[in-house]
Amino acid sequence: MTDARQQLIDYITAEAVFHGDFTLTSGKKASYYVDLRKVSLDHRVAPLIGQVMLDLIADIPDVAAVGGMTMGADPIASAILHQGAARGAEYDAFVVRKEPKDHGRGRQVEGPDLEGKRVIVVEDTSTTGGSPLKAIEALKKVGAEIAAVAVVVDRGTEARSVIEDEGFLYRYAIGLDDLGLA
Repeated sequence: MTDARQQLIDYITAEAVFHGDFTLTSGKKASYYVDLRKVSLDHRVAPLIGQVMLDLIADIPDVAAVGGMTMGADPIASAILHQGAARGAEYDAFVVRKEPKDHGRGRQVEGPDLEGKRVIVVEDTSTTGGSPLKAIEALKKVGAEIAAVAVVVDRGTEARSVIEDEGFLYRYAIGLDDLGLA
């Protein structure tokens, strides 16, 4: 395990795992909630997320950009972009809106032109797989090629199988066992 990954696990465990009664996106109930925004927007942790995610996707060839559904994916993509630049990698970032804008250029996918480019859809945590699949739907409309889905924290739910059943590579950096939640 890399030092950055262990530090990231420590921060998530200490500052982003909440215990209680929670309702998840799926509507299911849970006794804990992983709120990655508590740490993904933290100056100490964002660089660690970028480093760990770069290691996770390093062997996926010819990737031009990373991003996903706003809001969860935004800080993850930004961390990868910045840490990638520090390592000499050339990943751009993009943002997928829930719906196309009703003004301006009416875009749903913001950022660089992705037509014909390989991209990785990123997410902070995965529960149902719905957010990455919604992002993929929008990305296909602009002609992007989906190389993979990469998630910081996998909740050990059906997300992986849902995404893999659609034919996409699925990777995650940290599982529930890493956080003492399995």
